[in-house]
Amino acid sequence: MRLMLQKSLKVPVTRIITPACRGLLRLGFTANAMSALGACGSAISAIYFYTHGKFFIGTLITILFVLSDLFDGTMARLSGGGSKWGALLDSTLDRITDSAILGSVAYYLAKQNDRLVPVVLVALVSGGLVSYIKARAESLNIECNGGIAERTERLIIAFLAIGLDGLSVPYALGIGMWILAVASLYTTFERMLIVYRASF
Repeated sequence: MRLMLQKSLKVPVTRIITPACRGLLRLGFTANAMSALGACGSAISAIYFYTHGKFFIGTLITILFVLSDLFDGTMARLSGGGSKWGALLDSTLDRITDSAILGSVAYYLAKQNDRLVPVVLVALVSGGLVSYIKARAESLNIECNGGIAERTERLIIAFLAIGLDGLSVPYALGIGMWILAVASLYTTFERMLIVYRASF
């Protein structure tokens, strides 16, 4: 169901942003440049706002930069397909962005002596493992897609929790981070199982 939803959303979203992507390409922007711009903007905004406890405005601005991910893939396709370097760059920048978001939240909570810090760190590390397992599996020629919490789902959960906390919604951050940590750990197990089954 989740994969069907993602596919059903991909077509109309791609249709909407394609003219803008063509315009950016004509102006001289490349898919890699959009990836770098989005990642730098996301990381800088998350580090600046989240480490100061400005969770709501920080979430709004960070989301704007994260949405650049919608553009770089389409721009790569329009310009003749992405390169291996582009794929590696995009994946690496995604990890930087994810680390900046949760790492900045953990830093702020640590300054407040909040007991939620270990949960955020578990979510950060396990989220990285989800991506690492897929990359390592693909290097072994094993397809490793799926899991309840891929990057899109993890970002949605994180931004909802952080943004709602910025609006002073009680327990939003705690509940969201616990869900994110558990979902990421479960997805790590799911992907390990996928690779295990494909190995025999």
